[in-house]
Amino acid sequence: MATTYESFKLHTTPEKFYIEACDDGVNDVLSIDRVSTEMTLTGIDIPPSAVTRPIYGIMGTIRLVAGMYLIVITKKKKMGDLLGHPIWKAVEFDVISYKKTVLHLTDSQMQDNKTFLSMINNVLNTDGFYFATNYDLTHTLQRLSNTSPEFQEMSLLERADQRFVWNGHLLREFLAQPELHKFAFPVIHGFIVMKSCCINGKVFDWNIISRRSCFRAGVRYYVRGIDSEGHAANFVETEQIVQYNGGKASFVQTRGSIPFYWSQRPNLKYKPKPQISKYVNHLDGFQRHFDSQIITYGKQVILNLINQKGSEKPLEQAFAKMVASLGNGMVKYVAFDFHKECSRMRWHRLQILVDTVAEMQDEYGYFLVDADGTVQLQQEGTFRSNCMDCLDRTNVIQSLLARRSLQSQLERMGVLHVGQRIEEQADFEKIYKNAWADNANACAKQYAGTGALKTDFTRTGKRTHWGLMMDGWNSMVRYYRNNFSDGFRQDSIDLFLGNYAVDEADMGSVLHEPKDWKFLTLPIIMVVAFSMCIICLLMAGDTWTETLAYVLFWGTASFATGGFILFNGRDFVDAPKLVQKEKMD
Repeated sequence: MATTYESFKLHTTPEKFYIEACDDGVNDVLSIDRVSTEMTLTGIDIPPSAVTRPIYGIMGTIRLVAGMYLIVITKKKKMGDLLGHPIWKAVEFDVISYKKTVLHLTDSQMQDNKTFLSMINNVLNTDGFYFATNYDLTHTLQRLSNTSPEFQEMSLLERADQRFVWNGHLLREFLAQPELHKFAFPVIHGFIVMKSCCINGKVFDWNIISRRSCFRAGVRYYVRGIDSEGHAANFVETEQIVQYNGGKASFVQTRGSIPFYWSQRPNLKYKPKPQISKYVNHLDGFQRHFDSQIITYGKQVILNLINQKGSEKPLEQAFAKMVASLGNGMVKYVAFDFHKECSRMRWHRLQILVDTVAEMQDEYGYFLVDADGTVQLQQEGTFRSNCMDCLDRTNVIQSLLARRSLQSQLERMGVLHVGQRIEEQADFEKIYKNAWADNANACAKQYAGTGALKTDFTRTGKRTHWGLMMDGWNSMVRYYRNNFSDGFRQDSIDLFLGNYAVDEADMGSVLHEPKDWKFLTLPIIMVVAFSMCIICLLMAGDTWTETLAYVLFWGTASFATGGFILFNGRDFVDAPKLVQKEKMD
């Protein structure tokens, strides 16, 4: 496999960036002209006046209002080793302008450039970027084992699964020049945990890798359903890997938004009503989605965990109807009303679903390679789980299915004795539960802006009152962010991934759409009216009838204004400014 360089030095002069590869026996230097933006390989001929500092990788380049910017990794953290290859987490970044000054910009352009820079940093500061310089993190173990010699010789950039390359847009100029491939590597976004564990005195490595798709990426309420290519919102591939005594095993699951055209735009209500699009051919995109899933993963079992009553009921009915219309024997549908079944703290009832799909899980199996490198088993299908957000309920179910697979893997690899259960191994069980809860939190923060709900069950195996209180707090934070900050987060993701390109010739209106008068006036009127109502209660008039009249007047004004704001909720939320209309609808 063509690997990339592992360590670098960035030398900066007023005219150029010089990125020096510092691996042993290497003399390559990447020169980037700060005026023409041209990238070339040169020998080690760096001006002594250059300012030098170490960096740990190149995320790529992006054009903003002020011109081109170079994005580099300035701090990394080792997560562990996978099959002998170090896996790194990118912790800190720097966004460096090619231009030495922004004095050529107008005040308005400077403000726009500052906003775009804050968008890029917003994405970079979202925890969960990982990379490897000599291993392909974008593919599962099974996909890597089923590749051709030609594939093995390709560079990491060429062979990467583009669904999971979050810096793909930033590296487009590197990708076009094969001689530069050793200076760049694909970066995934999601979650990785790598643990060395011991059961029965036998030490094995246990890992979770969650890869978040960059196709139809976005935030909770602004990106739902699928696009015309069949890419689902919040699609995440999660692989659980075990390494013991030279052997390795892997179990893959996926999650993704309900795969037809629907939306749930924020409107100040706690739970906006989902809307199924009426004027599109749902089955076309639906079929594209599952055709690609079958090609990539084999047979599909859909685990639909949404409510089968209330506002979620039409989605469940439409999903079941479309699977029936698809008429594909490779796709099976299982509906499980998570909230109904587990209401009143009856979390033991999750075993009903696990038992229902047990036979299918045994049939699909997992990927297994022995110490000699011989493939013993292939995973022939995957579970595709979803709830509304594909976060909290989904993660609980995925952790239960992954444990069942792990039980079989550890027995077959000789770690567990016959009759032993993972649940009985207290030390490992604690590691297992906490890792899956951390996976839930990471996926939730990336999509919904807060930690996951129901993680007390994942961590302890039971629902607690403290967990319910934390869920309430996280739900309030989600409500605020979904309504008042997610538009900016969605714009940040679209800019980072190249769904929106900055056009220096047309910068007048995109970021400066004037607010409607209602947005500015009505909240002030409501606050003033509510304040006057409280004042009238605290400072009573000469008679109770006078006090009552004032309280009724200001109270009515407050509630009427609040009701009008709620009725026109979409005018008051933080909506994306850059994203294309068809993506949000």
